[in-house]
Amino acid sequence: MSRAHLREKFRLGTRASLLALSQANWVKSRLEEQNPEAEVTLVRIKTEGDKIDIPLFRVGGKGLFVKEIENALLRGEVDLAVHSAKDLPVLIPEGLMLMAFPKREDPRDVLISKDGRKWGELPHNGRVGTGSLRRRAQLLHLRPDLEIVALRGNLDTRVKKLSSLNLDAIVLASAGLHRLGWEDQISEFLEPEVMLPAIGQGVLAIEGRQGDERVSLLVGSLNHYPTQASINAERAFLKRLEGGCQVPMAGLARVESEKLNLIGLVAGLDGQRLIRGRVEGSSEKSEDLGKQLAEELLERGAADILREAYKKG
Repeated sequence: MSRAHLREKFRLGTRASLLALSQANWVKSRLEEQNPEAEVTLVRIKTEGDKIDIPLFRVGGKGLFVKEIENALLRGEVDLAVHSAKDLPVLIPEGLMLMAFPKREDPRDVLISKDGRKWGELPHNGRVGTGSLRRRAQLLHLRPDLEIVALRGNLDTRVKKLSSLNLDAIVLASAGLHRLGWEDQISEFLEPEVMLPAIGQGVLAIEGRQGDERVSLLVGSLNHYPTQASINAERAFLKRLEGGCQVPMAGLARVESEKLNLIGLVAGLDGQRLIRGRVEGSSEKSEDLGKQLAEELLERGAADILREAYKKG
């Protein structure tokens, strides 16, 4: 099939949040630029994660933001979908596949604080907002004095809670703020040595039905190999750890000159125990490197942390 056959309409499934629509519109624009004869229409789908107002780790985690969209794909109601890769469970439903990963945005977390204070300037016993166990554990590991305040809601809602909850700071993903043009609100970028990002943070994943050649051809030009190798390593790491939202886990892979470097961590819920490791190797062996790092952390004590966390859950 050639691009000449793409003179047709495609329905792109997306969540209806401000950030999700921004991401979906970006994908739509790129696809129509590269395939001038194609017309991409957004189909807004409300997911279970959009309907609840309690921490995700209490209700099943990642799949809550994608299940309804994937069901729409399987029923043929949409032709492709765009997700934040960090929302994806490690297992993709039978009949679907991840077809493309555009070039990754900045994967770092950022601090948005009262009066623009930096991380090192936050007051003793300061109040920091986050809905992420991963962020909570890393914050407490470095600053046990902090009071961590649970945040829920879409990105715009969480930004407003800095003032409405009288917080000293909140921690968010840089990528979402960049996509919405809100970089001016960032007080400080948190380097991975301070705050290791979530698996897949900053990555968009385009999903379609297995065997759908017209969609595969449509989205293929958006795929960025270094991003694909990185996300494959990170997701393999998460899969070997049988990770979900109930245990603080983090990972970040980078590809340079065909070499892949992967950092990962597993932490206790209170941040007191935190096990971090690193592997490096050929980007062509990305999934093997992810599994290798997971095995190393399990042997160094991550298995005990996981058992304890799931026992409490």
